[in-house]
Formats: sequence, C-alpha cells, structure tokens
Amino acid sequence: MITIFGIKNCDTMKKAFRWLDDNNLEYHFHDYKKAGVDETLAKAWVKALGWENVINKRGTTWRKLDDEVKNTIDSEKAVNIMLAQPSIIKRPLLMLDKSEFLLGFNSEEYAEKLL
Repeated sequence: MITIFGIKNCDTMKKAFRWLDDNNLEYHFHDYKKAGVDETLAKAWVKALGWENVINKRGTTWRKLDDEVKNTIDSEKAVNIMLAQPSIIKRPLLMLDKSEFLLGFNSEEYAEKLL
C-alpha cells in the first residue's frame, strides 16, 4: 500500500491525490500536521533522499527559521526540525515500501514507479 505524507490543503498534494485516484491506486494519507512525524521514518527519508531534498527551502517554515539554524543545518538537525515543524517537509512524500520513496509530484515519475 502506498502511503502519501503531507497536508490536506496543499495544491501539490491535491495534484498527487488526483493522479492516484485517476489511476485507481489505493493509498493511505498521513496528514503530518495532525498526526505528526515519526522519528524513525524522518531519519529514513533523510537517509534515502538527503536532508537537502526533504527540507522545503522555498516554504515559509524555512524562511522563518533563524539564519544560524539555516547555516548550520545537517542531517540530525534536519530531522529534529522535521519533528518539531512538519510543514518544512517537501510534499508530497510517497512511501512505496520501507526504503523506497517518491518526493514531490511528477506524473511521469509516478507512472514509471507506480503503474
């Protein structure tokens, strides 16, 4: 089963939901604003994808961070920020199994990996 992580009202999430629905793929939605983020899972995302990719540097959550935090961030600090402020995680983030993830929405990549 595919698990899609994100927040409900994000436009990119809506595109991913629509694509999954249009392709009749079952999925479980994990709203990390409501349910939070598991530390083990956050570490797995950072290990598999790199914190530089998992952290959304274009969003307001990143922009609100202190410059010192932004300038000294590493994998461990990224995980801690993700746990404290899940909105900083790039979305959508799809988990296909415990070690394979898709980050962001790209219909061609989704088709290649999911169909």
